[in-house]
Formats: sequence, C-alpha cells, structure tokens
Amino acid sequence: MRVFKAIGIVFYAVVIILVGIILIVFALNLFQPQAISSILSYVGGNINSRIVIGLSGLLLILISFSFAQLILGSFQREKTIAFTTASGEVTIALSAVEDLIRRLAGIIPEIKELRPDVVATKKGIIADLRVILKKEANIPELTSHLQDIIKCKIEEVLGVEEQIMVKIHVLKIAAIEEKDKRRKEFEKEEPPAPFSGYGKI
Repeated sequence: MRVFKAIGIVFYAVVIILVGIILIVFALNLFQPQAISSILSYVGGNINSRIVIGLSGLLLILISFSFAQLILGSFQREKTIAFTTASGEVTIALSAVEDLIRRLAGIIPEIKELRPDVVATKKGIIADLRVILKKEANIPELTSHLQDIIKCKIEEVLGVEEQIMVKIHVLKIAAIEEKDKRRKEFEKEEPPAPFSGYGKI
C-alpha cells in the first residue's frame, strides 16, 4: 500500500512539474507558433500518433481515478477502527471514542475541560488529550490516573488488542473564582465567641 501511495505522489508531482514547464515555456514565448502548428499537423495526420495520445490520455484518467480512490479510502479507514467478529466486520467511528473519553472527564473533579483527538494507526490507537484543570493539583499523579482510566475504558468497551497510547497536554490551570476565594476566606475566619456582644449586668 505504501508503494502505491509513493508511486501516486511521484506521478502527480511529475505531471504537475511538466504542466508548469509547459506554461513557463509558453510565457517566455520559447515555442514558435509555426513549430506548434507543425507538431499538431503531424499528430493529426498520423493515425498511430493519435492512437498513442488517446491511449495515454485514457491511461492518465484511469491512474488518477485509481489513486484518488486509494487516497480517499485510506482517509476513510483512518477515521474508523475496524475489527472482525465471527458474524462479520465491525467499524467504530473515532468520534464515538472521543465522546466516550469526554464523558470520562466527569470522573475526576479536578478536570474542567477535556478535548480528545483519537487517531488509529498501524501501531495502535493514539488518544491525544488537551486538558484544562479547575484548580492546582498534583499533575503527574492526576494525569497518570486519567491515562489509566481512559486506557482501561477503551479496552473494555472496544475489546481491541491493539496498543492504546494516551497523551495528555495540560493547556491551562484555571484560577479559583472570586466567589470561591471569598467563601474560603470566610471559612478560615474564626467565628466570634457566643454572647461576646453582651455586657455584664
């Protein structure tokens, strides 16, 4: 598969380079109109040349169509996880796995926002997470706990034997809101002694 992709890339690169060279040649007026007309007259008058050009055009169309299908099919496979059961083939959209990971964010109270991006490769499933924390926390311990939860949940739900890699990028540690600060400061203040406002009679 990689060989066909490499051939396709080289093929399109060569075609685009040739088209670019032809346009540059016409822009610099390096081709004389008489030479072009003589070439066209020769090709038009020779049936063998017309057959070769026609077959070349048809071949280019077929090759382009085949590589387009190959590339689009590759993109489609990368958006899904596929495995085979006793009854047939099953495909799971990577967006469904991302939704599953988002719901797991509620398990850990320190997480304010979780944005997952899941990719399926030949090496396995890669979950790239962007996390915003609600407050300061022990980040190594928190992220390790989150990685374990997500990895176990994906293995449990999908039942796949592929390697699952969970990468975490902490984008922000959200500041404590002003209301929470005032509440915490109020809780820290010592309550007044009972009946402290009354004088002796």
